[in-house]
Amino acid sequence: ACHNESYVLRYDMLSDLKDGGTFLLNSQWTPEEMDAKLPASMKNAIAKKHVKFYTLDGLKVVTALGTKKGVNTVMQAAFFKLANVIPYEDAERYMKEMIKKSYGKKGDAVVEMNYACVDNAIAELKEVNYPESWATTTTGAAPLKVPNDKYFKAFIAPITAQEGDKLPVSAFNPNGSVPTGTTKFEKRGIAVSVPKWLPENCIQCNRCALVCPHATIRPTLATEEELAKKPKGFVTKPATGVKGYEFRMQVSPYDCTGCSNCVAVCPSKQKALVMEPLDEAIKNEAKNWEYAASLKETSAELKTVNLKNSQFKKPLFEFSGACAGCGETPYVKLMTQLFGDRMLVANATGCSSIYGGSAPTCPYTTNDQGRGPAWANSLFEDNAEFGYGMHLAYKTRRSILADQIKSLIELGEISKDLTKAFNAWIEGMDDATLSEKAANKVLELIKEEKKVVKGDSLKLLKEIEAKKDCFIKKSVWIVGGDGWAYDIGYNGVDHVLASGEDVNILVLDTEVYSNTGGQASKSTPTGAIAKFAATGKRTKKKDLALLAMDYGYVYVAQVSMGADMNQVVKAFAEAEAYHGPSIIIAYAPCINHGIKGGMDNSQMEMKKAVECGYWQLFRFNPDNVGTETNPLSIDSKEPTGDYQAFLMNENRYASLAKMNPEAAQALFAKNEEDAANKRAFYRKKAEAYNA
Repeated sequence: ACHNESYVLRYDMLSDLKDGGTFLLNSQWTPEEMDAKLPASMKNAIAKKHVKFYTLDGLKVVTALGTKKGVNTVMQAAFFKLANVIPYEDAERYMKEMIKKSYGKKGDAVVEMNYACVDNAIAELKEVNYPESWATTTTGAAPLKVPNDKYFKAFIAPITAQEGDKLPVSAFNPNGSVPTGTTKFEKRGIAVSVPKWLPENCIQCNRCALVCPHATIRPTLATEEELAKKPKGFVTKPATGVKGYEFRMQVSPYDCTGCSNCVAVCPSKQKALVMEPLDEAIKNEAKNWEYAASLKETSAELKTVNLKNSQFKKPLFEFSGACAGCGETPYVKLMTQLFGDRMLVANATGCSSIYGGSAPTCPYTTNDQGRGPAWANSLFEDNAEFGYGMHLAYKTRRSILADQIKSLIELGEISKDLTKAFNAWIEGMDDATLSEKAANKVLELIKEEKKVVKGDSLKLLKEIEAKKDCFIKKSVWIVGGDGWAYDIGYNGVDHVLASGEDVNILVLDTEVYSNTGGQASKSTPTGAIAKFAATGKRTKKKDLALLAMDYGYVYVAQVSMGADMNQVVKAFAEAEAYHGPSIIIAYAPCINHGIKGGMDNSQMEMKKAVECGYWQLFRFNPDNVGTETNPLSIDSKEPTGDYQAFLMNENRYASLAKMNPEAAQALFAKNEEDAANKRAFYRKKAEAYNA
């Protein structure tokens, strides 16, 4: 069986099938469309092996039931019907017994929906009666376009075709490094539907681009001259706030996962984005995406760092393998847009290391100047120290560089212009903008200076030039989930925060060990069900922000993108600009939460979490201590949402109410009380600074 129609162009689905075997394809294509939709090689194999070929539109079945989930259940029913390993009546009974056992805790509605998936599956099962001519045909769907990239052909292509075991050891780089920016070659085409931009409704807020978990929808800001060779269907509209520029929001249909979070956050009275079938999007937008991706970053001068302007920067984290609707990746993407061209990332093991660095492709990429993040993964228990080591290494090398420059200046043999440029660099070496500006001037002057100076001065000049990677101030980010930061790696996090060094920590807080199977962490709140907390966690969530804030010299922010997008951008900018340790704790809905309506609603769930008081937004900036500006800014309003309704919208809580209503009532009340006490404490703390 093949559960995703996009796989027919990517994988050899039939080589293991016996003569006369049965093949089931989940597809929106009718039997009559198969001749045009399947590649010639697949049609050859089907006919030559006399395959019994069936198709089933699983999405049609579940959509008719008012949901997007359950295609796997539909396919399982059809599989048992066709395989006939046991009488189907018995298989149906066993499936429904397992549905009751597996989903009973999630409520009767979930159970009944899965029952209906089984009941309705067989009616949609259709046999494809293909002609004998398929055995020799050379016509069919065009094969996927293979990128003209040596590394892709030699390494990525065999692995993505499920033939990685055939690779020789010599195919791997012995130093352990891999090229970045290779996810753009995958073009998975796994979405059923993708967003379509309606320019007449768009207010150009760029919210859709900010929240996209896979960086597949991006704004274009260019002059008419820069767009002179645009395709016919590349419609633009005058940009608001930037005179002389044209605006367009462009979707990559092949890379989109169809989560529809972009549609959900669109604030236009009439939505500027609507979902359309993938085939239509590919026909209309694939070429437009290729053109948009070929354009340089905007030439417009956008000085203000805000939500809208941040999205005109190319994401240097794109097309990862994270879940559709992932709550974590929008934060990582934003981080690379703001600082990626000078960034070092130490990534703790977890979801962010899997979607960040799994073979064979890498989602971290480079900008137009060929600059981008350097990324490496370490363990739960030592990732903070790992990133701290990156910082100390560069700090030491830059200190040596500064000493060499001072020594060269003291020799008095270099030009006044280079001396001036060196002094400007020394003065601004710890500032990102100033260090880059001075570095560009220094490196430009060094080329000419080497033609003039001799002896010790020339030797020093060459040694200084060899350290050119140290000129621009690096942005060191230590990234991981709550299992790492709150729990197994907390000792290291605390050590690094206490150091006083200029490093940044991003905690992607899903309140559970997401990647390793959904175990409870010290971030898991009271009453939530998780592995090792099967009857609901009995203790409250650890307050990591307060522990960090108590040092007094650590920048601390707690954010939730769907609730306040501008606050997220502001927190990242402030954290990176602060010359000391910083930590951002970002609320990230996860598939393990079991959000009703699925991860299509992850950004809306972030908003609801803040509105009901479940999650609080604030920023603590030590630079403001002793000034007229309150160092602790409470950015979320007093709750207006229904707290208990929020809890019951997630299966991690709702399943406890189903399983043990009495315990759930007590634990959920404690959960709400814990949150209220925490909010009151932080407000009182903020008021104390004003006193």
